[in-house]
Amino acid sequence: MRICAFALCLGFAGLLPAMAADVSTVEVILAKVNGDIVTKADLERAKKDAASALKARGATPQQIEEALKQGEKDVLRDRIDNLLLVQRGKELNINVDSEVSKYIAGLQSETKISDPDKFQQYVREATGMTYEDFKAETTNQMLTQRVVGQEVYSKVNIPHAEIEDYYNKNKSSFIRKERVFLREILVSTEGKDEAGKAAAEKKAKDLVARARKGERFPDLIRDNSDAATAKQGGDLGGWEKSDLSAEIVNAVWEKPKGFVSDPIRVGAGWEILRVEEHFKEGQAELADVENEIKERIAGARMAPKVREYLTELRRSAFLELRDDAIDTGAAPGKDTRWENAALLKAETTTREEVAAQSRTRRLLWAFPVPGTNVGATGVSTSK
Repeated sequence: MRICAFALCLGFAGLLPAMAADVSTVEVILAKVNGDIVTKADLERAKKDAASALKARGATPQQIEEALKQGEKDVLRDRIDNLLLVQRGKELNINVDSEVSKYIAGLQSETKISDPDKFQQYVREATGMTYEDFKAETTNQMLTQRVVGQEVYSKVNIPHAEIEDYYNKNKSSFIRKERVFLREILVSTEGKDEAGKAAAEKKAKDLVARARKGERFPDLIRDNSDAATAKQGGDLGGWEKSDLSAEIVNAVWEKPKGFVSDPIRVGAGWEILRVEEHFKEGQAELADVENEIKERIAGARMAPKVREYLTELRRSAFLELRDDAIDTGAAPGKDTRWENAALLKAETTTREEVAAQSRTRRLLWAFPVPGTNVGATGVSTSK
């Protein structure tokens, strides 16, 4: 779940907007969060990156201006939110290494850059960050999602009676076109020689045979799929016939629930599809849309719950803010005044000077990186 208003403008798959980085800059610290810092330059970059993301998604200049104006007052709040969630994830010993690896492998597959060095160069050019920093930013984003899911979402129960009531009051919104719902296993051939490609094809055929003999498809996905969807159980969601290629239509459209396709050759390797559901056109039954209704109810209910959770994290955190820095998510009654205002004087530092003190990462606007050892007088961010 995204917490910040600007983050709503940029999906997680869009982690690669073009960014510029300063070689040397004057930094003004606005806040300290359990030892980590937020600077004025961080917030300025946040707004620039949000504008770039909106532009890439086709927004007009007027739409961009309105979105930035609406979200500007909460930029500092969003920074603090993300720092607190990342820190909490580390306290809970949450490990997202496998998810990060799957995500980056998916990006590499999408960009069709199989050579590791060329892919890392692509990341540097697209983000202005080193590959290691980009991977760290991705890790932090996934940590925040896991923390919210574990600490907030998992504790909310929605009674069936409430789901049924919502369905009855909103039946017109559940009139469906015909769709097939699919799961996938991808056996990758990326970067493999002819022998490796032949082995991948054999593995895909063996997996089909195992699935048809009754092995649990989710287990086969978990243990064998190279797709970015593997962490989500290979879920591809629902598709209308017109959205599918002729080959996939022939493979799955008229097949019953539970059918497992033969391996299908795709750009990244061999894909195996399983039919989860095939809904006909017309009024959807409650059982068919129950999970969707849960998500709708939870979405409306979770925003205040997440804000309550972040307020509690603030209560137990060490926070110091400049007098002119406004945290719109501040915990009521908590004193966050900077104890020694004389230390807030900005310094001009170079990339080399900062590296000599401690290695710091340039902050991607929606994905803050905690753990710097920079003192209270200032910090320079870099690639």
